[in-house]
Amino acid sequence: MHRDPRLLAKPPVCRLGCLTLLRDPAGQVLLVDPDYLDGLILPGGAAAPNEPPHHAAARHLHAQTGLQRRLTTLLAVDFTPADRHLERLNLVFDGGTVTDHDASRLTVPPQCRSNLHGARFADPAHLPALMSPAQNARVQQALANLSRALPLLIHGQRAA
Repeated sequence: MHRDPRLLAKPPVCRLGCLTLLRDPAGQVLLVDPDYLDGLILPGGAAAPNEPPHHAAARHLHAQTGLQRRLTTLLAVDFTPADRHLERLNLVFDGGTVTDHDASRLTVPPQCRSNLHGARFADPAHLPALMSPAQNARVQQALANLSRALPLLIHGQRAA
């Protein structure tokens, strides 16, 4: 197989956002409150170079909330063209439903380490007042896709 060296000379730059949709038994969505944005967002963050996206989403979820999840299915893919930031591709993973016991163990590190004011579960009907329109649209689409989740493939194989 011939590899064209021009393909690797200057690869395109695109940030990969890895987010988790996690719900409580009442169907409320877990959101975090970052100090660098107005409004709440899904837990998550950027993948490190060559980091599998499901690992990045799980890593950020654990760092931001103390919760651990195995993430292997996608609920939404959201492309954001470049503006004041690089273009972004955001993947929303299905984190499932936490038990009341898990929800009670939710912990947010101090703001100086996490850049978060806190985390909380919110009713999906109240999300438009809590999030930017783009963030809300992403969450609403992910919720609509719960019954149609797609498996994440890593090099052609289902993610483990």
